[in-house]
Amino acid sequence: MRVCDLIRRKRDGGTLTAEEIRYLIEGYTDGSIPDYQMSALTMAIYFRGMTAQETAALTFAMADSGEQMALPNVGGVFVDKHSTGGVGDKTTLIVAPIVAACGGKVAKLSGRGLGHTGGTTDKLSAIPGFRIDLTPDEIAKAVGECGLCVTGSTGELAPADKKLYALRDVTATVDSIPLIAASIMSKKIAAGAKNIVLDVKTGSGAFMKRSADAKALARAMVSIGTHRGLRVTAMITNMDAPLGYAIGNTLEVIEAVQTLRGIGPADLTELCLKLSAQMLRMCSGGSREECFRMASNALYNGLAYERFLEMVRAQGGSTDVLNNTALFRKSCCYRTIEAPADGYIRRMDAEKCGIAAMQLGAGRQKKEDSIDYAAGIVLDVKPGSAVCAGDRIATLYAEREELFDDALATLSDAFEIADSAPKPIPMVIDTVSNVQ
Repeated sequence: MRVCDLIRRKRDGGTLTAEEIRYLIEGYTDGSIPDYQMSALTMAIYFRGMTAQETAALTFAMADSGEQMALPNVGGVFVDKHSTGGVGDKTTLIVAPIVAACGGKVAKLSGRGLGHTGGTTDKLSAIPGFRIDLTPDEIAKAVGECGLCVTGSTGELAPADKKLYALRDVTATVDSIPLIAASIMSKKIAAGAKNIVLDVKTGSGAFMKRSADAKALARAMVSIGTHRGLRVTAMITNMDAPLGYAIGNTLEVIEAVQTLRGIGPADLTELCLKLSAQMLRMCSGGSREECFRMASNALYNGLAYERFLEMVRAQGGSTDVLNNTALFRKSCCYRTIEAPADGYIRRMDAEKCGIAAMQLGAGRQKKEDSIDYAAGIVLDVKPGSAVCAGDRIATLYAEREELFDDALATLSDAFEIADSAPKPIPMVIDTVSNVQ
């Protein structure tokens, strides 16, 4: 095969075979195909797209480029969950314990945050002593003891994805639906997932701003799962406003604890119960209504919170700060934002809220940046909230006073106040699934 011939065919709108795609991915991973040729191919894919068969072949080649993780042999049905990234998204901390409390098994590999979206392992790392570097044996032990484990990636899963994403990041080819779908699903397949629930965000704080693009991504990922014989459900969910009220690692852990105690924000609680119900359908085969009731019971009778404490203990974390969240380290400085006029919160720019939290120290602009676990933002309002001039609408937390300037500038037009409340947007906008 000649790489330039394959690039030319894709450039001209043709299709590639599974064998040709595997040849390209293996060559790029081992270095025999250079960056400039793969850049040309990804740009051709960006403009010409890929068929469902091509996207599946790309995903499988990427998944097979490194180690394959075997799920622990502890019995029960394993189910995985992935979010495409949002602001204030701490759902894994709530959903995984709910599912485990209902008899499902969750062994989830999560990542660190970058940019305006937070990472699950960063949130868990805010818990003193919590380990996100478990070995496969330690994962099996944790899942065997409490039914769940959330840790960082073990070994070299899908190295082709890591290398290809870095290339796409500097060649303006990140936002290609086939490439995004292959990136997400290759890691899930390499991690051994057979039952997957995807939370595909759309709105101002999401990667996919338009719901039509989010639905196209959902369909692509479900199609990949179907080609592989996996059971996949993708829920398109609203990220026009931050999820919950807390943005920032420690602040989000505290809000997750409140939710697990049955006193969390309505939007966060609703989404977590719906995600949990979809995951439980894969474990039990029950109806949506039955599984929603199971999830609700586990949340409100305290069993999910107990499972969360068990997971934290199993991974070396302190449960003292969870049972008494006042023990968490606090930021030295804070500033408040007040409503400039009477009215209703008509719009909140979730992306700007996430960027401001990053500027306060809660996130990373570059992968090597360190983060301040205590930093972040606590909101007092949601779209539709009535406010009077001078009402507090947000509190910002940081370690140093000078960090507030950029964050406040970012938030200067993030909250729109109008004379009337906006029409509510449902938390779950649509669902795409191959599960009957």
